[in-house]
Amino acid sequence: MEQQGGESRRITIHHPDDFEGMRRAGRLAAETLDMITPHVKPGVTTGQIDRIIHDFIVANHAIPATLGYRGYTKSSCISINHVVCHGIPGDRVLVAGDILNIDVTVIVDGWHGDSSRMYVAGQPSTKARLLMDVTYESMMRGLSVIKPGATLGDIGHAIQTFVERHRFSVVRDFCGHGIGRRFHEPPNVLHFGRPGEGPVLRPGMFFTVEPMVNAGRPEVKILDDGWTAVTRDRSLSAQFEHMVGVTEDGVEVFTISPAGLHKPPYGV
Repeated sequence: MEQQGGESRRITIHHPDDFEGMRRAGRLAAETLDMITPHVKPGVTTGQIDRIIHDFIVANHAIPATLGYRGYTKSSCISINHVVCHGIPGDRVLVAGDILNIDVTVIVDGWHGDSSRMYVAGQPSTKARLLMDVTYESMMRGLSVIKPGATLGDIGHAIQTFVERHRFSVVRDFCGHGIGRRFHEPPNVLHFGRPGEGPVLRPGMFFTVEPMVNAGRPEVKILDDGWTAVTRDRSLSAQFEHMVGVTEDGVEVFTISPAGLHKPPYGV
């Protein structure tokens, strides 16, 4: 590994051999999200979902990265309806029509695999389905511009313009992040921005792209638990997250679903 200095805030440039570790970690994160899909249904608590996730990660000889991270007590984040991110699993029972993001990070042989998807308990409203579709597509448009010589601003611009064309809003308070042997490191990956701005992408950069999109205004607030972020106007929020590596000629996505479960409806 080497470090990029200056404005790039010491972004780690990984060796080609490091990609294999990230593939294994990313695959297990994706397999965890695949596995949990049929368990997301009305009548189940978020705490039950979290326990199933925990047991699956441990059974696969990995570590849930969130468990104990800065005092966090669960093995996943589960964010329902107007919760933007970092929802804490507990006694909340899913009811028909709930939409939820499940975010997992696993540690496999020291490498972190971080990914999240949206799920639905039962059938979503028309607006909720559109919000999830737009959020997923915005992430994919962000991924499509990643290549050496592009900038982080190019990613944010691709996401923001698509989201705002559909009259939704991009959350400003949270962003993607560098990842690898550390859970969070530079760079910050904003989901809004201008073409050509920000650090230039180089082969060997690893980071997440994880837009949070609100049906209403972009502002959020943190609840008293210190973790849960919600929309200030209580509008619905959605998020998808992939973890990627910049290659010599483009991008490798480490967290693609092996089962083809990319976005709702999953048909499981």
